[in-house]
Amino acid sequence: MFLVGLRRYFLGTLLLLLFLGLGGDSVAQQGSAAAGGDKATSGDVRGGTDQQADPLKRPLSDKQKKENAKSLKQELSKTYRKWLDEDVSYIISDEERKAFKQLSNDEERDQFIEAFWQRRDPTPDTEENEFKEEHYRRIAYANEHFAAGIPGWRTDRGRIYVMYGPADEIDSHPSGGTYERPIEEGGGSTSTYPFEDWRYRYLEGIGQEVIIEFVDSCMCGDYHMTIDRSEKDALLHTPNAGLTLYEQMGMSNKAARFSGGGLERLGAGPMSSSIQTKQFDRLEQFAKLNAPPPVKFKDLEEVVSHKISVNLMPFDVLTDFVKVTGDTVLVPVTIQLKNRDITFVNKDGVQRGTVNIFARVTTLTGRIAQTFEDTVQAMIPAELLAQAAENSQVYWKALPLRSGRYRFDIVVKDVNGDRVGTWSKGIQVPDYADDRLEVSSLIVADQMEPVASKNVGTGNFVIGATKVRPRVPPSDGKPASFKRGQKLNFWMQVYNLSVDEKTHKPSATVEYNVVNAATNKAVIHATESTDQMGNVGDQVTLQKTLSAANLDPGVYRIQIKVNDNISKQTVDPTAMFAVE
Repeated sequence: MFLVGLRRYFLGTLLLLLFLGLGGDSVAQQGSAAAGGDKATSGDVRGGTDQQADPLKRPLSDKQKKENAKSLKQELSKTYRKWLDEDVSYIISDEERKAFKQLSNDEERDQFIEAFWQRRDPTPDTEENEFKEEHYRRIAYANEHFAAGIPGWRTDRGRIYVMYGPADEIDSHPSGGTYERPIEEGGGSTSTYPFEDWRYRYLEGIGQEVIIEFVDSCMCGDYHMTIDRSEKDALLHTPNAGLTLYEQMGMSNKAARFSGGGLERLGAGPMSSSIQTKQFDRLEQFAKLNAPPPVKFKDLEEVVSHKISVNLMPFDVLTDFVKVTGDTVLVPVTIQLKNRDITFVNKDGVQRGTVNIFARVTTLTGRIAQTFEDTVQAMIPAELLAQAAENSQVYWKALPLRSGRYRFDIVVKDVNGDRVGTWSKGIQVPDYADDRLEVSSLIVADQMEPVASKNVGTGNFVIGATKVRPRVPPSDGKPASFKRGQKLNFWMQVYNLSVDEKTHKPSATVEYNVVNAATNKAVIHATESTDQMGNVGDQVTLQKTLSAANLDPGVYRIQIKVNDNISKQTVDPTAMFAVE
């Protein structure tokens, strides 16, 4: 496998050198032969020359140049312009862009694109290209969260997210307003435009405690990255307003901010000298922020890539399925770790545990469909650690996938204890057909509550307009367990209810049955109809809550039976749970 990957890597590099015009004549001739097949040897080379072998060096007539330019404009606008101007706009070099624009047909462009990604593949000896997969995932997230009259990937916040992923901490001031400057910005009070400070604890190749400031000076939602921290000051150009401490004390004049030069117009203050000496550091950081970061958890990635089975670090996994569109299914993955299995370290009276998570979802052919990596941190007061030993840390990730069969590989690492655990399983993502009654997973949850309108569809455990935290069953096959003082929550969606042609409404009944698994007798029964649910369409979300105190200790089965009175179809999913 290593040799195959090595050959692919050198082939990609050779192709890119060819397109950049850096190869010698013999290399150029080989590239032309590979691209042109038998035609390259049948008579195109005349008089013993090979100038036409390299697509960037072949002589072109004025007519051919015009045709190529016309072809480029037409073809790129349809197929390749999006790749060039959107997909890779932040990571393609000027030389690569120039070389790409000189290519005259789709075959050459496809070869260029393949070589482009191969050069950036962190593991060229494997079939997967982790850089490419993660790059496209981040673009999708940026488009969803940072749009501001333009697509999210085009904004500065979107660009930084695409390059470095989510910040470890965000200090957000969405409305601006009164702002007490820290002493390093001159102190004093002023009023600001909306702004955000993104803090990264560590960025490889850049350093620790990296803070990036974004300012919405147009008050239109378009936050732009700035080096000058005074740019957020709405009173910067207002005389005798928003003064620094030195300016209030008469030790400096506000006009001096605009005559001293430098990157920032923060004004004189106790930290002025240190600010001046750090200007080049800020410029250097600004330049480095344009470089794509490497994969964070290479050690965990190797466990997945080489299919190493390790079970020293136990954890439980639950996958659910929720329909998004006709061909896309949201697959929430819930990972549960017991506190007793995490190694905690005492720091300043607080017990801290850290677990790294790496996951990869692949198709049957080995193509990567999704990857994700993250860190779970648990912080418990030292005196409460023993009481919290049986509690759990729960991590949740929602993956959009098409229907089909996938392999899920998940690796967790207890950082302080240096233990690793793995979980691998084949998962069938259902095909939600449009012509039959369908349901999502029936989720048994320990938390279920509506979210604020601004958080709909975003955040941990959020599905649509509801936060639903599943209770994960243990890996030994026993059902998820609840204590008698806890609430039991059931969540499910119903799809493709038939609609009456006259009333334009569905007509269906829903039966809820909680059955004692030992006696097979129903202990709770309830029925409702779509008429009681208000204004519903062909999709309905069902949510029910009951107290575990109403049930005796034991194992139970919840069954939700949906009868469509119009299409005469029925579905009756079930789920198990236990009460202690």
